[in-house]
Amino acid sequence: MISRPLALRLREAGLVWRPATGDRFQFLTQDMESTGTEAFTVSDMTIEAHAYTTGTVLGFNGTTEWALDSIAIEDALWFPREDQLREALKGTFQRLERDDEADGWRVVCTFRGESMTHLADTPEDAYAMAVLAEVEASAV
Repeated sequence: MISRPLALRLREAGLVWRPATGDRFQFLTQDMESTGTEAFTVSDMTIEAHAYTTGTVLGFNGTTEWALDSIAIEDALWFPREDQLREALKGTFQRLERDDEADGWRVVCTFRGESMTHLADTPEDAYAMAVLAEVEASAV
């Protein structure tokens, strides 16, 4: 799972989340964050995404550890998985490779005709850095 600061950067850059089964998230607000770093998983049984005209709500079904029925998607921080990050790169993704010298992982992409590399400790973080660079560049 990518780090919370990296997930925040992706959110702030404008990466859009459409909750689906298997997605992981934490509470965004500081006061709820202080209860721990527990990540929740969207599932068909316990935490479901409900789309309304007013927005998407994550409903907690039968969870006893939280006195909470639901949370608005705006109040949740999504932690995209490796496959979701790779999908977000679409056709720009070229390859993932191990960098033994740097003891990390490198994602190579071709974005707007330019080859870009993103090095991180884990494949997930390398993918996230590549997505972040593309989302930020697209916003300009």
